[in-house]
Amino acid sequence: MISALTIYGRTHVTDVTEGTQDDLLLEHQLCFALTVASRSVVGAYKPVLDKLGLTHPQYLVMLCLWESSPRSVRDISGALAQEPATISPLLRRLEAAGFITRQRVPGDERTLAVGLTPVGAALREQATAVPGTMMERLGLTREEVTELHASMVGLIAATKDPSGGPPRR
Repeated sequence: MISALTIYGRTHVTDVTEGTQDDLLLEHQLCFALTVASRSVVGAYKPVLDKLGLTHPQYLVMLCLWESSPRSVRDISGALAQEPATISPLLRRLEAAGFITRQRVPGDERTLAVGLTPVGAALREQATAVPGTMMERLGLTREEVTELHASMVGLIAATKDPSGGPPRR
């Protein structure tokens, strides 16, 4: 089977049935394709999210809060598969922008509840256009997005050990 991959203007055409002798070619590396795809897709979101006043990581936090608010920092970090220390600076910036509030939970001073302000809740209406805009920008149908998403979820699951240990083989 012949495969063609164009990355940064360079087209790589390979016969993927060649076997292991070409396994170390850059264009055959899943990790490379995923890295470039991730940067490219996140970059394509930038002008769309700029109109909302959000960065991509902030958009992900807002998506969590539009699903359920208030939420604990630990809950948000779990949903985003990020460490709480990574989420905290995003929350400070979202609070400064007037989109969220952060308050200690009465009776549990270690837990910080993150909630939407009326401005943050209202931003959801504008954000409803983002998925459709991105499908159009990327030239993908809803079905293709669903298939890609399922593939990515499968890859993520393949790297996790159900017992919580190191990635499985």
